[in-house]
Amino acid sequence: MWKRIECLAIYTENLEKSVTFYQSMGLTKAWETYQDEQEKWKLVGMRFPGGDAELVLKNNPNVTFAETEIMVEDVRDFYERFRSNPEIKWIRTPFPNALGGHVAVMKSPEDTIFVILGS
Repeated sequence: MWKRIECLAIYTENLEKSVTFYQSMGLTKAWETYQDEQEKWKLVGMRFPGGDAELVLKNNPNVTFAETEIMVEDVRDFYERFRSNPEIKWIRTPFPNALGGHVAVMKSPEDTIFVILGS
């Protein structure tokens, strides 16, 4: 089951400019990684003060929509539990996360994209 919102991921054309902007708003750059194996598209995690939630900046022009990341206990178990639910469209089945654990991507009945994170 869903535990909490981990982050909101948004698209930006200029990561450096966006990092500077959100740092001026009080966020701290917490991490940086590549979204793809070719290391072309980056993700940058901006942490809110005093909390675990993050704003994630992404520069992949093929993924310009906002994504809400939801933490679950175990991504693979979550997927197995809901894989046959006809209201969910699985965009990506569970795969290893570069930052640890696993990730899956689903679309809700309202066409909202949710990135599911966990072990």
